[in-house]
Amino acid sequence: MKTTNSESLFAQAKTLFPGGVNSPVRAFRAVGGTPLFIKRGEGPYLFDADGNRYIDYVLSWGPLIAGHAHPKVVDAITKAASNGTSYGAPSSLEIDLAKSIISFMPNIEMMRFVNSGTEATMSALRLARAFTKRDKIIKFEGCYHGHADLLLVQAGSGVATLGLPDSPGVPSDTVRHTLVANFNDLDSVEALFRKYPDQIAAIMVEPVAGNMGVVPPQYGFLQGLRSITKREGSVLIFDEVMTGFRVHPGGAQTLYQVVPDLTTLGKVIGGGLPVGAYGGKKEIMDLVAPSGSMYQAGTLAGNPLAMSAGIAMLDLIREQKVWERLEKLGAQLEEGIASEAKKAGVSISQTRVGTMFTTFFGDIQPKDWTNIKKADTIIFAKFFRAMLENGVYLAPSQFEAGFLSITHTPEIIEQTIEAARKAFTSL
Repeated sequence: MKTTNSESLFAQAKTLFPGGVNSPVRAFRAVGGTPLFIKRGEGPYLFDADGNRYIDYVLSWGPLIAGHAHPKVVDAITKAASNGTSYGAPSSLEIDLAKSIISFMPNIEMMRFVNSGTEATMSALRLARAFTKRDKIIKFEGCYHGHADLLLVQAGSGVATLGLPDSPGVPSDTVRHTLVANFNDLDSVEALFRKYPDQIAAIMVEPVAGNMGVVPPQYGFLQGLRSITKREGSVLIFDEVMTGFRVHPGGAQTLYQVVPDLTTLGKVIGGGLPVGAYGGKKEIMDLVAPSGSMYQAGTLAGNPLAMSAGIAMLDLIREQKVWERLEKLGAQLEEGIASEAKKAGVSISQTRVGTMFTTFFGDIQPKDWTNIKKADTIIFAKFFRAMLENGVYLAPSQFEAGFLSITHTPEIIEQTIEAARKAFTSL
């Protein structure tokens, strides 16, 4: 059997990078086979090293709302690069992008640009601790907030169990103040506040969980978190690295009408370039250096390439008024996949919020990690490979989200549904 270019490249990559990749999920360990090496992206499509074209629903793990290589975004980056790639000094582009973000998310009164979502969440938690003068934080099982040490924890057997390191190299002492609750379970949160009164600085939550597949908040969950944090004097942080501009133009906080104290954003605000931000109430943000004593810095923060790309991408969303069309496309895809699965007799649970979606295999109720981890990963792997063979590129994990862009069309959605029909039939 002839070796593909991707297979050849992967063989070389394994001699240079751990596992042959520079981010773990790219290795296709959960689905089997050789990862595709991508040569280029255009609109809703990816083209691999062998010249095959795929309809892309990964979109660089979410930020490419404008699709791949949108002419306006590329033009903005090109013009910025011609003036220099980084200054290490302020530019008016930072102001322009900040104003654009705030026009979508007015709950953010002041912000700080950083270089990644991990930097944003790590910095927001440091800030919350500085503001409250408390040490402990609450995160939710199954929610991922980047690879900072204090966030790489897993839940124990009880809802009030202290976090344990979820990765070698993370000292137990580093995460001893990280508490883990159950998503969509306010009782588990209340139990932690009873056990650690006046010690919890913040709750950090993905308002729509996107790192265990798409799991929406149940009615009253986010509102309950807001009430608890106000009562306890803790900071509520919405991690909108994934949901920002994805579940609603104004993020999950606008969709569900819950005002967090701080918000974190990722590379979506840079049109897919490396960037992040954390922001929120001015009284809290004023603690960040040099206004205050909470130190955080970054040489490439606010670099002109990312700022320019972000401005162009947000302008596209605003100018084209695309949200209604994206909602229709999302509904078309959701209903089509559900219909084809039913015809084929395949048990799935389909979830979608805005432009984010996941197809879970098995008879499960997507509520929290306890339920989600019962999904049939073996059947998903077969489905993934069948979709790939039919020209559709999904995230290579049952527990990741899929995404739509403004370059997807009803015709492309129908092609995807037809691919799903063939895939379900093959199962």
